[in-house]
Amino acid sequence: MEKRMIKNDIALAIEKNSAFNGAKSLTLVEKILEELKSALAREEKIEIRGFGSFRIVSKKTGFGRDIRRQRQIKIAEGKRIKFRCGQELKHVSDAS
Repeated sequence: MEKRMIKNDIALAIEKNSAFNGAKSLTLVEKILEELKSALAREEKIEIRGFGSFRIVSKKTGFGRDIRRQRQIKIAEGKRIKFRCGQELKHVSDAS
């Protein structure tokens, strides 16, 4: 079974390793995530040294296959979030 870390786990780790209490650490995590979301909504690149970077990329119109009906379908253009892993994080994943 895969291990999973959720927002509350991050807040508990901050609470354990700092002077913030539980409510303040959870608020801190939520504010950080809100800022990241709003920056991406403004299509700004987010760069966190040692962790990685997030950016919005445009996705072209394309075609896919409807296997059940044996026909080609058009996939609309759009935008998506792209994450690129930083060097320090890459070394952590390579070590495990």
